[in-house]
Amino acid sequence: MIAIKKMEDRIGTKFSELRERRQAALICYMVAGFPDLKASASIIETLVNAGADMIEIGIPFSDPIADGPIIQEASHHALTHGVRPQQCISLARATRRIFPDIPLIFMTYSNILYRAGFESFMSRARDSGIDGFILPDMSIEESEEYTRISHELGLASIFIVSPNTEDNRVRRIMKVSSGFLYAVSVYGVTGVRNMLYDRSIKRIVELRKNSNSSLPVAVGFGVQKLDHVSMMVAAGADAIIMGSALINIMKTSEHNPNMLKDLYDFVRRMKNACRY
Repeated sequence: MIAIKKMEDRIGTKFSELRERRQAALICYMVAGFPDLKASASIIETLVNAGADMIEIGIPFSDPIADGPIIQEASHHALTHGVRPQQCISLARATRRIFPDIPLIFMTYSNILYRAGFESFMSRARDSGIDGFILPDMSIEESEEYTRISHELGLASIFIVSPNTEDNRVRRIMKVSSGFLYAVSVYGVTGVRNMLYDRSIKRIVELRKNSNSSLPVAVGFGVQKLDHVSMMVAAGADAIIMGSALINIMKTSEHNPNMLKDLYDFVRRMKNACRY
């Protein structure tokens, strides 16, 4: 039996605050331990200070099927340098001490939780300050235990829909999702792209129209430019998720002493485009 302790709904509170200010949320993704654990703490601080509304912490995994080459490379780098889930939990705990109100989300794969035990791992994550999980390989058909524990612990279970997800399945996914719905903007894996498709815009409008007010729609995969952000916000997205474009900047850290400033400036520009 899980010892249930009421948690603050930091994700819901953040979306409510942003709606009042007529802003979409900017959710920034980073890989824990890339380029190293010490840098990870500075990167998160930079992202938040630049205007990130939520932080998505990637737990490195050996077979990240939903990630493109940029994030795969970062995850592999972290793994080969000894970064393990417990260190990611410690990073979350340290971040929560500095930023008591920022929503923190773990993005990883089901096997990480399965090997440790869903209840055990999710309880430790919650106690470290994590507000929810994104598990790209978790299907709704296999999610009963995961969603039950998430609900009991007060954690968001954030599911993903893609441009080719059938409407009936979208409705089923919405029923088990909490926190927000993750809408993939393009076909394929994560990564930077030069264009987003008109179909993605139409899909966001449809999802927004069909979702209830308590389930915001966040758009990710391939978002890397100001016009991408503006386009998705205009289409009705409640949040924009950026990952690969940020990892690209982090990759310069070895030979770029201004990496954190470059990251700050980039995120600041993207956040400014989240107003409507």
